[in-house]
Amino acid sequence: MSRAEVRGEPVEEPPFVASAVASAVAPGAGPDAGPGLVPGPGTARGPRALWSLGLLRSELLITFRRWRTLALLAVLAAVPVLVGIAVKIETSDGSPAGGGGGEGPAFISQVSNNGLFLVFTALAATLPFFLPMAVGVVAGDAIAGESSAGTLRYLLVAPAGRSRLLLTKYATVIAFCLAATLVVAVSALAVGALLFPVGDLTTISGTRITYTEGLGRALLIALVVAASLVGVAALGLFVSTLTASGIAAMATTVGLLITVQILDQIPQLDALQPYFFSHYWLSFADLMREPVYWDDLVKNLGLQALYAAVFGSAAWARFTAKDITA
Repeated sequence: MSRAEVRGEPVEEPPFVASAVASAVAPGAGPDAGPGLVPGPGTARGPRALWSLGLLRSELLITFRRWRTLALLAVLAAVPVLVGIAVKIETSDGSPAGGGGGEGPAFISQVSNNGLFLVFTALAATLPFFLPMAVGVVAGDAIAGESSAGTLRYLLVAPAGRSRLLLTKYATVIAFCLAATLVVAVSALAVGALLFPVGDLTTISGTRITYTEGLGRALLIALVVAASLVGVAALGLFVSTLTASGIAAMATTVGLLITVQILDQIPQLDALQPYFFSHYWLSFADLMREPVYWDDLVKNLGLQALYAAVFGSAAWARFTAKDITA
């Protein structure tokens, strides 16, 4: 039986993955083996790089073929459409949209002048909740979902080891972070070009840049937003190793996300707020200044790296020592 059949999903495993699993099921390498599930003395072999690539490919295919994943991406793609239509209706009489300013949702005041600003507005609108919620759902289900489906022990029979499996899961979640961010950006770019004029644009600092340079900055902003989600991804992966219920892991991750967002708005906690993973999320607006302000951007990326290291290590420590019963 293939891994896809165990999951109940119509995804075929590459032939070399099936052979690798078959070679692992040898004396001393059954599902009741120890934490590392290492084959017996006569069959011990290190995992091949080809097998690891096959596992990553399989994880990516399974993740992005799930209806839940496609539904999340569809919702994210719909946000720029709704924002664009709302701005178009609001400005149909010539009145300006939103308010001025410069950061985050205040980009909306520029959308009617240049459709490219819809990209920045959509990312600012989805980053506080929609994007991290989607990432939390995928990350929370990474390990716990396999356990609740009864396929985790089957995966660990293969000669990749727990560390490589965990790393593959995290790489898949990171790929989803990038894909989700690009879906929002591309949707906003298309809607902005259809509903509003495009061309040279004015930065927050008041300088003019070409449309081509604006596209480059939009891509850079999308990459920064995707990188801003790696901390949430690591947190969700850690939570996923703590339970055998995918729903519980997803709910806990989203609950923690909402809690941190609320705490980040309480003035009395201003001493702690710079350490919350969401505190510098909207710093991507500084990429639309001339010159670019790098201070908060660097702090944001450094904070995300710290969260990824801490919770990634915690997930590894938990998963490698965990008794797998399902």
